[in-house]
Amino acid sequence: MIMTSIPEEKGDDQNDVKKTHATGLRRRWWIVLLAICLIAIGTYAFFIKREEAARKKQTSLAPGIPVVAVAAKKSDMGIYITGLGSVTPVYTVAVKTRVDGQLMEVLFREGQIVSRGELLARIDPRPFEVQLTQAEGQMARDMAQLKNAQIDLERFQVLWKEDSIPKQQLDTQDALVRQLEGAIKTDQGQIDSARLNLVYCQITAPVSGRVGLRLVDPGNIVHVTDVTGLVVITQLQPITVIFSIPEDSLPQVLARLKTGEPLPVEAYDREMSQRLAVGSLLTIDNQIDPATGTVRLRAIFQNEKNELFPNQFVNARLLVEVRRGATVVPASAIQRGPEGTFVYVVTADHTATVRPVTIGEVQEGQASIKAGLSPGELVVVDGAERLREGSRVELRAQRSGTPQNADTTQRAY
Repeated sequence: MIMTSIPEEKGDDQNDVKKTHATGLRRRWWIVLLAICLIAIGTYAFFIKREEAARKKQTSLAPGIPVVAVAAKKSDMGIYITGLGSVTPVYTVAVKTRVDGQLMEVLFREGQIVSRGELLARIDPRPFEVQLTQAEGQMARDMAQLKNAQIDLERFQVLWKEDSIPKQQLDTQDALVRQLEGAIKTDQGQIDSARLNLVYCQITAPVSGRVGLRLVDPGNIVHVTDVTGLVVITQLQPITVIFSIPEDSLPQVLARLKTGEPLPVEAYDREMSQRLAVGSLLTIDNQIDPATGTVRLRAIFQNEKNELFPNQFVNARLLVEVRRGATVVPASAIQRGPEGTFVYVVTADHTATVRPVTIGEVQEGQASIKAGLSPGELVVVDGAERLREGSRVELRAQRSGTPQNADTTQRAY
């Protein structure tokens, strides 16, 4: 039994040795495989870094794209409503004669500034002087007749009390006195009319303003029924502008009017390039035009230097709100793509990066940024069409004639 047990133990030992050897081989295989993977990863990372370094070196050596960049600034931004309008005088008066007669003298110069009550022309007063003399003579005659009738009335009253005359005779005399008193009032009216016509012979300016071209020359016979009149006077100071705004903007304007604060209005020329005058909103029309969907507004201007001229076409800008502390950039910096609006921001290493932004209002070439940009960051306003993410840029001076609506100081990092 002892002899048979010894071979069995040797067989077990051999099996254990084989298993141990196989396990060692598998471990070495995994170690080799892991080492190969690590070597491959390291080699890949080495070449990637090498390529990136070469690309960065090539990029640093390549010339940058020339661009103009300005710094976003923090400032107050006015919200305006713009409308087309025309200059309308407060008063425009056609001066006409109020009596018929010959125009004897014209005392104004064409284009002259006249004051209210200033003498402009004279009409021949002689016919009306004759009428005045006739009316005064008629009144003198009627007053004499009235005085005689009143004396007779007093006598008839005494005789009637003495029962010497009938009551009818007394009543007839009393009626005659009253009739003559009425004639005196008529005579007085004719005298006043003649005197008034004499006043009308002196044609004066009904309002202050500038006279236009003379429409009738001296020597002509003028009539009350003439259509054209003698001259037209237009008040220039102050003067108003009537303009229209969309009906959707009306609630915003009404809300500001309720505060009691004056709403500034600026008048610009046809090309919207030159500001002519600054005034304030005077009133709003009482209805909306259903054909155009607009409402008319009237603004008043002092026009001290005669910047505005009657019937002149202007662009009116009504300030309805001021946004305080807004981030503002030139509108030319705003770019649009499939994913929305963005700007190119110049980084410290002189490369351009795409920055998505949320735009607020755009006024006068300026755009307010609600989100995505901070004041002081440099944005590209010219040359952005050649840029891509990470493009190297070279800052250059702004071209002359380019509007500077934001801080155009270029910063060098």
